[in-house]
Amino acid sequence: MGPEASLARVADEVRGCTRCPLAARRTLAVPGEGNVLSDVLLVGEGPGAREDATGRPFVGPAGQLLDELLATIGWRRDDVFITNVVKCRPPGNRDPAPEEQAACAGYLERQEAALDPAVVVTLGRHSLQRYLPGARIGAVHGQLRRSFSGLHVFPMYHPAAALHQATLAETLFRDVRGLPAALLAARQAIEAERVASVEVGEVAVPVHGVEPDPDPAEQMTLF
Repeated sequence: MGPEASLARVADEVRGCTRCPLAARRTLAVPGEGNVLSDVLLVGEGPGAREDATGRPFVGPAGQLLDELLATIGWRRDDVFITNVVKCRPPGNRDPAPEEQAACAGYLERQEAALDPAVVVTLGRHSLQRYLPGARIGAVHGQLRRSFSGLHVFPMYHPAAALHQATLAETLFRDVRGLPAALLAARQAIEAERVASVEVGEVAVPVHGVEPDPDPAEQMTLF
């Protein structure tokens, strides 16, 4: 199954999900959207009121700021894939509870597997904690890090926080300017690891008549 079909299946399941109490309060679940071939996955925290009403991520004021941030580096929303740690709106836009995050964790894991991103951009501290447990956003924002699972992670503040604090907006715009270089560094690291694995004889072998995936280097485009 290709990434588009895999992501569509996850989205269908999310829309009908009743795994946690958030489902009873939602208008629409928000699975995520974007370019299924992108090397960049943006992960926020949870939907807000506008997202709950439309079923789309980051379409309220924070989403408008996110669009501005991407435009700063010449990117658009359809150049990346955007989702959240939880797929339904927490009441009053409160922080997602641990049990709510756990209920949605499998969906996000499957989205990660389908997209196979070179970089995961975390937006906010709850997203950060999923990938870099114990990290403080004030200490790691704007820096490329490696998660325990091997993912390259680029932490950023959540755009919603910057709407209420001008200094955070300045930080966000400064950090996002480093994202293209972080993406390039992640791609280079992935390619170097691929070459090293081939050199030690870890060459993919067809299984049950299925050909190996194409060279990842050929697939690593932004969109």
